Amino acid sequence: MKRTDYLSWDEYFMGVAKLSAQRSKDNNTQVGACIVNEENKIVAVGYNGMPIGCNDDDMPWERTGDFMNTKYAYVCHAELNAILNRNDGSLKGCRLYVTLYPCNECAKAIIQSGIREVIYGDNKYADADNTRAAQMMFRHAGVETRAYKASGRELTITL
Repeated sequence: MKRTDYLSWDEYFMGVAKLSAQRSKDNNTQVGACIVNEENKIVAVGYNGMPIGCNDDDMPWERTGDFMNTKYAYVCHAELNAILNRNDGSLKGCRLYVTLYPCNECAKAIIQSGIREVIYGDNKYADADNTRAAQMMFRHAGVETRAYKASGRELTITL
C-alpha cells in the first residue's frame, strides 16, 4: 500500500520557493520563487538579492532614505531572478510559485516569458499601486493568479 501523507504538488513547489527565500540576505523581506513546467519539473528557482558581481556587504539594504542608499535601487526580485536563471529554453506554459505577490515590474517579465499561472503565498501589499498594476496586467494578458492555500503541514529539515 502506498503512502497517503505525501506532499501535494502545490505544497512541494511552494516549499521549494520558501526554501529558496532563505538564501536572501534582505533583513526585512525574504522572497523565493520556483518555476515549474507542464510536466511538474522545476525549471528555475530564485530569491531576492543583489545582482551577480555586486558584493552583498558593499550594497545598501535599507528601506528608507535617499533612493540611491536603499535596497530598492539594486535588489533583483525573486521572480526575475528565477526567470533569468532558468535552465530550460522556454517558460511558455509554466507556473510560477512565489512567496509574495509580484510587483508590476516582475509582472511584465512574467507575462513576456510566457508563464501562464502565478501561485502566490502572501499579498501583503495588495493595496499598493505596483501590485494593482500587476493585477491589471495579469488580467489583460490572461495570466491566472491564485493564492496558495496553506495546508498547515509543518516539516522539519535538518541541514
